[in-house]
Amino acid sequence: MPEVELSPCFLTPKRVQPEYPLFVYLPGMDGTGQLLRSQTAGLEVGFDVRCLALPRKDLTTWDVLTKNVLNLIHAELKKSSQRPIYLCGESFGGCLAMKVAIQTPQLFKRIILINPASAFHLRPWLNSASQLTSFVPEPLYDVGALGLLPFLASLPRISRSDRHELLKTMRSIPPATVLWRLSLLREFHVDEEQLRRLTQPTLLIAGASDRLLPSVTEVKRIANILPNAKTMVLPDSGHACLLEKDIYLYEILKSQNFLESKSQTIKSSV
Repeated sequence: MPEVELSPCFLTPKRVQPEYPLFVYLPGMDGTGQLLRSQTAGLEVGFDVRCLALPRKDLTTWDVLTKNVLNLIHAELKKSSQRPIYLCGESFGGCLAMKVAIQTPQLFKRIILINPASAFHLRPWLNSASQLTSFVPEPLYDVGALGLLPFLASLPRISRSDRHELLKTMRSIPPATVLWRLSLLREFHVDEEQLRRLTQPTLLIAGASDRLLPSVTEVKRIANILPNAKTMVLPDSGHACLLEKDIYLYEILKSQNFLESKSQTIKSSV
């Protein structure tokens, strides 16, 4: 049985680079971590990349998810010397990243939130619809996933293979898990005072063409809370922006001066 079916784990790319800053990516609601693959090669230019993967039947609370992520990060740090950690969360993973960061704010050098699903409550129709999905017969979930695809992604900006992979990933998650994670989003809350204690540089990225969530509104709201945040709006991008052909996360971080110099990295790790 694959390790990820037993407990949460970090997926590790082929290149392990313990001398580089650790880049921890927390994925969207699918929880597979597989959809980061188009960004991995670019990120490996300057990072040692780890991607969270959750068991398909994981029905744990925010508190347990947070604890599991922190345990995985500390296990990574035991393998190599202390080094800067970049925490990146997308959509559902953006909510989890906020939970993780406020638990141990001193652990992270930089934080990146991409279309965070903390905007879920700003879509009343989505909130209501998510509560009705428990009445949908299981065979219809495949049809529902196909119908949701245009809301999740700006399809013309995604290659055919990645569109297929997105749909395949969506269909791989059991309905009970989907319902559970939707319930987590409905109840998601982070105290603003706790967010204000996150003083490290934070980059908030939103797709202006996000049809699923009002991500631009949400990142502006979060930026007004965090003391050291900057926002970047991708004018043509949808919710699953990291799958788009002309979006390169490493280049975005570089353009926003969000990367430490090598001398800073070395200083931080000693």
